[in-house]
Amino acid sequence: MDPTAGKPLPEATPARPAPPVHRALPLPVRWALLAFSVLCLALGVIGVFVPGLPTTVFILLAAWAAARCSPRLHEWLWYHPLFGIMLRDWANGGRVSRRSKWNATVMMALCAVILYFTAPKLWMAAMACTFMSCVLTWLWLRPEPDRS
Repeated sequence: MDPTAGKPLPEATPARPAPPVHRALPLPVRWALLAFSVLCLALGVIGVFVPGLPTTVFILLAAWAAARCSPRLHEWLWYHPLFGIMLRDWANGGRVSRRSKWNATVMMALCAVILYFTAPKLWMAAMACTFMSCVLTWLWLRPEPDRS
């Protein structure tokens, strides 16, 4: 007797897209990119725990370098439960989640307040805040992923 008889079939989960493949580079370039990728990955992981240190930028850089030097590392990042979502969103049209946008906004606002109280010259704080506002404007103009 079939144990699954009379039971509905489980719904198939939609297939996740495979990571992009790039052409092979010379060995010294691959080693340099691998070192860069590991450094960026380490900084991205540290950024998860240290306020003010970005995570997304470092993970995107790590994935970019890994895609060109280590298919295994790139695939690990691509399917990672935490980092994979942001990589696939970025690859799907440069999309950034609303949560990431709000996290960046709050952290930059906090940094701006600290800068205004600690910068030796007011123009230094104003310049940094101008750059941060440009980055935030660009970030909030990025499309958001569909989560339906």
